[in-house]
Amino acid sequence: MSDTLLQTEIPGLKLKARGKVRDIYDLGDELLIVATDRISTFDVVLPTPIPRKGEVLTRMSRFWFEATRGIVANHLSATRIQDAVSDPAWADRLAARSMVVKKAKPLHVEAIVRGYLSGSGWKEYQRDGRVCGIALPSGLLESSKLPQTIFTPSTKAELGAHDENISFEQAVNLIGRDLAERVRDLSIRIYDQCAAYARERGIIIADTKFEFGLRDGELILIDEVLTPDSSRFWPVDGYAPGGPQPSFDKQYVRDWLVASGWDKNPPAPELPPDVVAKTAEKYEEALRRLTS
Repeated sequence: MSDTLLQTEIPGLKLKARGKVRDIYDLGDELLIVATDRISTFDVVLPTPIPRKGEVLTRMSRFWFEATRGIVANHLSATRIQDAVSDPAWADRLAARSMVVKKAKPLHVEAIVRGYLSGSGWKEYQRDGRVCGIALPSGLLESSKLPQTIFTPSTKAELGAHDENISFEQAVNLIGRDLAERVRDLSIRIYDQCAAYARERGIIIADTKFEFGLRDGELILIDEVLTPDSSRFWPVDGYAPGGPQPSFDKQYVRDWLVASGWDKNPPAPELPPDVVAKTAEKYEEALRRLTS
């Protein structure tokens, strides 16, 4: 079997969903989440995988799930991969890139937290001085550190659709005020704690996306946490507001795609070998800095 995994078909298991990156299998009261080496940008899955990317995402998520247990419970299960996958060859292949998790009901809001002004937040700020309805000081530059961490939720789009930034009040309309406030407060607390840890290790977490779910009435952290797929990671060395920053995440792929002239609609073009190799290197470097 190759070290690169684009898609799975695990004997004896029921495929529940195939997302942009993850293949999800139904285990009854639990799920098996397999992080493949697929990569998506602009909500489109690219045809070219990034070798070992799924392993990096899984190891990093496991690291952060453990690091944030004191703040909020999460969906990690004690069930081993070897007990969930009966085929020994598949169990061995998936061990480094899979998690068995408890089922939860996902909230219909994605929890976006920003400590710096970039991406869609920078575009909104340029237009009207706000991000998701939050007024910000005038004179900020692209990649500026914000005066304080802000919570800027978005809708959770189906595969192939685009997430949309929404205001906090719109999030309240979707999930209720009490739940929205708890998600906001937890998200900011997790971000602030983990961003401080990362900065000591040479990485700025500019922004990130969390997902939460309900299990037996309890709000828990689900999906992935603070990975290069769900966050913007910048090196501390050389950080300079006023434009885009070098990154440890998939921004490198985004930049290449934009320069290629692709119109951001499927199908996406194949990535050249040098872009694949550089992206894999960036993911590995982020993992090494944060977890070694």
